[in-house]
Amino acid sequence: MTTTALPAAAPRATARPLSRALGRMLSLDDFETAARRRLPRPIFGYIAGAAEDNQSLKGNRDAFAQYAFTPRVLVDVSRRTQQTELFGRTYASPFGIAPMGISALSAYRGDIVLARAAREQNVPAILSGTSLIPLEAVIEEAPGTWFQAYLPGDPAKIDALIERARRAGFETLVLTVDIPVSANRENNVRTGFSTPLKPSLRLALDGLARPRWLAGTFLRTLLAHGMPHFENSFATRGAPIVSASVLRDFTARDHLSWEHVARIRRQWPGTLIIKGILHPRDAALARQHGADGIIVSNHGARQLDGAISPLRALPGVVAQAGAMTVMMDSGVRRGTDVLKALALGARCVFVGRPFNYAAAVGGQAGVAHAIGLLRAEVDRNMAMLGINRLDEMDASLICREGELPA
Repeated sequence: MTTTALPAAAPRATARPLSRALGRMLSLDDFETAARRRLPRPIFGYIAGAAEDNQSLKGNRDAFAQYAFTPRVLVDVSRRTQQTELFGRTYASPFGIAPMGISALSAYRGDIVLARAAREQNVPAILSGTSLIPLEAVIEEAPGTWFQAYLPGDPAKIDALIERARRAGFETLVLTVDIPVSANRENNVRTGFSTPLKPSLRLALDGLARPRWLAGTFLRTLLAHGMPHFENSFATRGAPIVSASVLRDFTARDHLSWEHVARIRRQWPGTLIIKGILHPRDAALARQHGADGIIVSNHGARQLDGAISPLRALPGVVAQAGAMTVMMDSGVRRGTDVLKALALGARCVFVGRPFNYAAAVGGQAGVAHAIGLLRAEVDRNMAMLGINRLDEMDASLICREGELPA
């Protein structure tokens, strides 16, 4: 589907020297260690947590280790570029920022921080439907951001939410479809996080033990913007994060079907992406219902524990995707992971938790540094693999561990 072309490159901020704290961040995993020290236990637990026994969480990472590279040598790689085109726009790298709910609790104005950093570094970013900052404010600060919608249960509310996103100026709509019911995230409960967020002595003590977060994120938010609300679940403002009605607002999705996708396709004039595809037949159905792209995802292992890792699902999904753009998230932590996903058919991958941690540790500068680290890894690995362009990264350059290259 044709959409309004956006500039190939967004204006970039003047490079600034890294702070001492950010200078110690040498990989995406380093941000997780630092964020654990900075964030209250319930907030960190919400970000890090997955469903039930964490089988899918472990499986997402293990899948990348099952593939090895078969690099080419003595190739002139001095002209390499990692630019990639998605839906008529050229991005600087083949990765972006995945949608993450309540990011404004881990970093002050977190959704804007993430979107701004992505725009300045010219990578895609997706605003979560469970964000705490109005989508209108985010798109004003970072034009070109994508919007992820969790569909309300009522068709009239769906229509109104889609129209709100269109009026705000979003051109790319991401429908997340793998949450018919709320997951069993007992790991959140064990760390003291609940939905709604319940004030308690334990929560207060956790906040007091993290004074930088308490003053710099939570109290600053309360003073400047009041109690956070779920701003983007409906066409109107949602419930505050401490309200019991939050649970009601996030239910009644178990009857949603492909008919709702067809309804949205008729209304939405821009790019339509379906997120949460793991089965090849669903990829075919997405294509039949007019989707422009899909994101192969198991929700970062936060929904169905034991679900197949997106990397393993990629080849089968790509085979049924036709002309749709196939993307992927869940488990990406290194430039090598990005390139393995591209070799198996993805055009772009999205990274969630590490960028959230980076925002918590260093704000927008932290996210920009994390993007730069991942970008440098992709560049370095392209050189060592013997490729100049991402379209050269194909299945001939990887093999399963234990197998001989062709």
